[in-house]
Amino acid sequence: MMNKDAFFILFIACVATIGGFLFGFDSGVINGTVDGLRLAFNSDSVATGFNVASMLLGCAVGAFAAGRLADIIGRKNILLVSAVLFVISAWGSGISATSLEFIFYRIVGGLAVGAASVIAPAYISEIAPVKYRGMLTSIQQVAIISGLFTAFVSNYYLADIAGTSTAILWMGFEAWRWMFWIELLPAILFFIALCFVPESPRYLVMKQDVIKASLVLKRLFGEELGQEKLAEIQSSLAEDKHQPKFSDLIDKKTNKVRTIVWLGVGLATFQQLVGINVVFYYGAVLWQAVGFSESDALLINIISGAVSILACCITLFYIDKVGRKPFLVIGSIGMTITLSVLVIAFVNADVDAQGALSLGSLGIVALIAANAYVFFFNLSWGPVMWVMLAEMFPNQIRGSGLAVSGFAQWFANFIVTMTFPIMLSSVGLAAAYGAYSLCAFLSIAFVVKYVHETKGIELEDMTG
Repeated sequence: MMNKDAFFILFIACVATIGGFLFGFDSGVINGTVDGLRLAFNSDSVATGFNVASMLLGCAVGAFAAGRLADIIGRKNILLVSAVLFVISAWGSGISATSLEFIFYRIVGGLAVGAASVIAPAYISEIAPVKYRGMLTSIQQVAIISGLFTAFVSNYYLADIAGTSTAILWMGFEAWRWMFWIELLPAILFFIALCFVPESPRYLVMKQDVIKASLVLKRLFGEELGQEKLAEIQSSLAEDKHQPKFSDLIDKKTNKVRTIVWLGVGLATFQQLVGINVVFYYGAVLWQAVGFSESDALLINIISGAVSILACCITLFYIDKVGRKPFLVIGSIGMTITLSVLVIAFVNADVDAQGALSLGSLGIVALIAANAYVFFFNLSWGPVMWVMLAEMFPNQIRGSGLAVSGFAQWFANFIVTMTFPIMLSSVGLAAAYGAYSLCAFLSIAFVVKYVHETKGIELEDMTG
């Protein structure tokens, strides 16, 4: 039976991961609205690509700013701000009348997603016992995929009710606008729930609010263990007790950026260079490009979402037993193979009179390979990258390290997302997926050579 302390920790983790759910929903909702955006704003492939990718600029800025601001105003307050931004973005994206207005609200949403993406897992890692830290932090990825899955299901049914995503649904507004407004419900819930969780005790110690930190730690771990944790956190901070700052990322012995920072940037960047968000953001466009109808394409997205949740659940239960590094290696190998199969399918596809690909008998092979690829990603790099970023940095540089790594992750996401529609219309699907396959192959060597296991190591013992 779960004791009161464990239940409280689980409650905090679940509240924080609502931010992950919104991260996923906000990222996935765009998937079913691409046709609506193209029609409403009369945009070409480049402009449509920027409408989709514009949020990612906000994500990069949001992740960078949140990582630093979390050391100034606290982890909880950053999450509260992100909840407000989610509400503003959901409403504004649906009501937008021009492409410029839409881009503004998507960037606002991006700020929220970027902040939640780095701070929610960091916050969870800072309140979780080491024995269950990987599992609890992995809930973030389950929440992200659940958000994506919910967005895909919502998009599918709203488009089905209206007839198409561009048709009028309710109150004189098109279905694609309602796809954005659905997000208001979890965004408001996120804000309310955050009012009932405490601030991170490690942040409180950094701000020298020892009394409040002690109270939180006792609530989390009990009287005796709470006091031990307090002493460990205090000893792990800078000897001169200065507040965290960006210059802490520089190794004072060599005057170079600390190796752990480059490792964080590498993990964050490779997670995107394997092309996963092409599936999430452009899934409907991708499957329509190879001959499926809009309705079939949206249904395929739902299947991919279900496969993703299954993979994340496997990782959630085994990450604290198996470790982080083995999952990354398995995922990289699996993605390399499945992406290569997709490349072969696209190379051998027929082209009709309109220039559209037709997979024919290879359609089922491509569909299985695509879902296997999604499975391997969400078994590994999806959850594990966020777990590692949340726990690999020493306490003194966690905020700054997350700022730099989070910025790198979202900037790489922006580049991949912005270039995909251009590559689709110029070099084709096979070449695009060939590039992603190569990056998946290179990530194997990166993990084997540079990544160090963090399983079972207390945050206070992370030396960087």
